[in-house]
Amino acid sequence: MIKTLYIKDFALIDELEVPFESGLNILTGQTGAGKSIIIGALNMILGERADTEVIRQGKDKAIAEAIIEVENGEPFSGLLEENAVEFRKEMILRREIRDSGSRAFINDTPVTISVLKQVGDYLVDLHGQHDHQLLLKEENHQSVVDAFGEVKPYLETYREAYTEMKELHRQLRGLRKRESELEEKLELYRFQVKELEEAQLEPHEEEELETEMNLLDNAEELDQKAGAVVELGNGGEPNVVDLLSNMKLLLEDIARIEPEFETYLEEITTARISIQEMVSFTERYRSGIEFNQQRLDELRQRQSELNRLQKKYNRTIPKLIEYLNEIKNELSLAENFDLEIQNLEEQLQEKAEEVAGLAKDLHNKRIQVGKRLSTSIVNELENLGIPNARFEVRVDWKKAEKGWVKIDGLPVECTEDGCDDISLFISTNKGEEPKPLAKIASGGEISRVMLALKSILAKEQSLPVMIFDEIDTGISGEVSEKVGRKMRRLSEQCQIIAITHQPQIASQAHKHYRVQKVEEENRTVTRIIPLTNDEHITEVASLMSGEDITDAALKSAQELIDKNTSKN
Repeated sequence: MIKTLYIKDFALIDELEVPFESGLNILTGQTGAGKSIIIGALNMILGERADTEVIRQGKDKAIAEAIIEVENGEPFSGLLEENAVEFRKEMILRREIRDSGSRAFINDTPVTISVLKQVGDYLVDLHGQHDHQLLLKEENHQSVVDAFGEVKPYLETYREAYTEMKELHRQLRGLRKRESELEEKLELYRFQVKELEEAQLEPHEEEELETEMNLLDNAEELDQKAGAVVELGNGGEPNVVDLLSNMKLLLEDIARIEPEFETYLEEITTARISIQEMVSFTERYRSGIEFNQQRLDELRQRQSELNRLQKKYNRTIPKLIEYLNEIKNELSLAENFDLEIQNLEEQLQEKAEEVAGLAKDLHNKRIQVGKRLSTSIVNELENLGIPNARFEVRVDWKKAEKGWVKIDGLPVECTEDGCDDISLFISTNKGEEPKPLAKIASGGEISRVMLALKSILAKEQSLPVMIFDEIDTGISGEVSEKVGRKMRRLSEQCQIIAITHQPQIASQAHKHYRVQKVEEENRTVTRIIPLTNDEHITEVASLMSGEDITDAALKSAQELIDKNTSKN
């Protein structure tokens, strides 16, 4: 149950804190008093979209917070754990709206709005003024049936297989598209493969070409310079090697007399050896120098061919080699398209058969739940003043002209929610066949159907809190009294907070609150005032007779309260 609602700087509310009680909590007040503001603040706490316009003029942020007492946190314990939120018996849901954006907290831990909404959905069911209109749209009827917990595992299993089937279908479409696109390019690819394979490309060939061409281009100069090195080294009189040998002999004689020259003797010895090795290498190198104009012409022709290919394909040699491998793979794929497509089609067919089986299981479970729901709603409607109601949940296959999924040999249209068309049918008069709910139900009947559904789902889902914003639309008198009685009985299972204009409903409150505008310091503010027993009687009387509350009105209000509370 919501123990406390705290609102600050939200629309016309400067600051208020309201303690709610278990049972049926009724809020009443004149039109424009601010009841919708209360619902807006609650919606904000439950993660619905909030506009910065709700921030009270002159303030920098709006705050709405609810302390909700929870008996069992198991349904959302995993969600709390994933978001590092501690579970408490009193959960604090808080929302702040600033010009710069919105912030959400659970038990003082920052969370995303999505997480706040998910947790809020486990704790509170808020029925707004126009929510019953959702029943008038057939696309919402499936969610009514799927709200029953026993449908969920069937739906989840079906969705997993359906997602896998969609992925296989996507792959098959992509393969067929590639086949079509590739068909147009096959001749080009074949030509390119032939041209590039004949070129016998090597990743580092360009560098090797440059090196060899450089040597061939400069062969004469290399020979001349190498010959000169050999001549200076050991070819003439005197030469470097002989000079160093003579110098070595002299240093040996000096070192015998002056040991300090021994170091230089070692160095001259090393230098002579190094120069001798260099001269020998140069001599050998010179003997291998090639004067080959034909080879140079061949290399230049090869270089020209490589440049042509790189310019034509706008790719470097390494990239050309990669491209060759790519188009060879494409050609290989094209040759095996039939096999690949056949393989995918077989996988898709198998998965479609699995989806069909799971769709049947889901379909049958929805029929089963629909029958039970129909019986329960008829019973609830009888208590709400529609004694001869007939209600049907019709679950039909979505027919399709073609498709992979077939039921009893006929294709059906499938979505992630199944392959069913679910429609709600109702008859509120004896002897009449049920017709689509959207076409025949009045506003008052729709409100009662919605209340019946909420009553059933409250038992099914064990919701701690249900909030009704003017569920009494389109009803009055005796019917209102029955609706109020149903809400009071429902409040034995969960806390009910309801906004109403009907005295018959307000009279059945366990706790009554008046929402009113007051002027404080030249500004209008909204207040929620918990009423005493006497104030409760007065408020019910004002709902019955208006502002002019007479003794007779007070007496009638007391009688109405006694009558309705004594029956519950």
